[in-house]
Amino acid sequence: MILRKVIAVFVMAGAALALPLTGHSQELDPRAYSATPIGTNFTLLGYTHTSGDVVFDASSVINDVHASVNAATFSAGHAFDFQGRQASIAIGVPYAWADVSGNVGETRHAITRSGLGDPRLRLGVMLYGGQAMDAKTFASTPRNPILGASLVVVLPVGQYMPDKLINIGANRWAFKPELGFSYPKGRWQFDAYAGMWLFAKNSDFFGGHLRAQDPIASFQGHVSYTIRPGLWAAVDATHYSGGDITQDDIPSAPRQSNLRLGATVSIPIRQIRGLSLKLNYSDGAVTRVGSDFTAAGIAFQYAWLSD
Repeated sequence: MILRKVIAVFVMAGAALALPLTGHSQELDPRAYSATPIGTNFTLLGYTHTSGDVVFDASSVINDVHASVNAATFSAGHAFDFQGRQASIAIGVPYAWADVSGNVGETRHAITRSGLGDPRLRLGVMLYGGQAMDAKTFASTPRNPILGASLVVVLPVGQYMPDKLINIGANRWAFKPELGFSYPKGRWQFDAYAGMWLFAKNSDFFGGHLRAQDPIASFQGHVSYTIRPGLWAAVDATHYSGGDITQDDIPSAPRQSNLRLGATVSIPIRQIRGLSLKLNYSDGAVTRVGSDFTAAGIAFQYAWLSD
C-alpha cells in the first residue's frame, strides 16, 4: 500500500524530469519542483506537434513563414540525495521533422528538415522544504512548500548545416538557471518559476556569419488540482522577454515579448503500476515579437524505485 501511494505521488511529480522539444523560453512545465522520493527513476517518451507563423529577423531574405514541426523526445532521469537535499538529474534527446514554407522575394518556397535535435541536461536541487527521504518516509510525510533551483544545459550536437537557414539544431550552447517555488494546499498546488536563458554565440551561422543573442527572461505560473493520486489537471502561463539578436555585431532582430497560456492533464494507467499518460496544449495569448504558434503534446511516462 505504501509503495502504491509513493508511485502515485512521484508519477504526479514526473514533469520535473520531462524535457520536451519546445522553444527555449516557451515551455509550460507544471509541478517541476514537486517532492520525490530518493531513488526514483523516470523514463518518458513524448510527441509534440507545433504549428504556426514565425517572425524571422528583419534582415532575413525570408518572410511570412509558416512552420509545422513534429518532435519525438526520449527522456530519462534519477532522483538522489545531495547533502541531505532532494536532487535530480535528467537528459532528454529529441528527434524532429518539420515542414517550413515562406516567401523569398515574390516566390514562395517550402523545405523539409528531419534529424536529431540538441539534447538537454537538467540538474535540480531543493533548497528549502525538499529533504532527501526514502519511499517509506516520503509516503508518511505531509507535503510542504518547496523552493528549488535548477540548471538546464542545451548541448549543440543536433543536426546543423551552416549553408542552410533552417536547421534542427542551433549550433550553440544554451543555459537556463532557474528558481522555482511550489505551494501545496489540500488538493491544490501553486507553482511559480523565474529563469533566464543565456546563449553562446553561433560562429558559423548561414554563410559563415557570427550570430549572438541577448538573454531571455522567462516566468511561469501554474495552478493544478489533484482529482485523485496520479490524476491531476493544471492551467499554465508563461511570459518571456528579451533575446535581441545581432549578426556580425549588427542588430538583426528586436527583443521578444510573448505571453502563452496552456493546460496540462496527467492520467495514471492503473493496469501498469508507475505508468502515466500526460497531455498538454498551449497557444499564444499575446505575441508582440517572435513566434505565434500552437503546441500540443502527448507523453507516456514510467516511474519506478531503485532496489
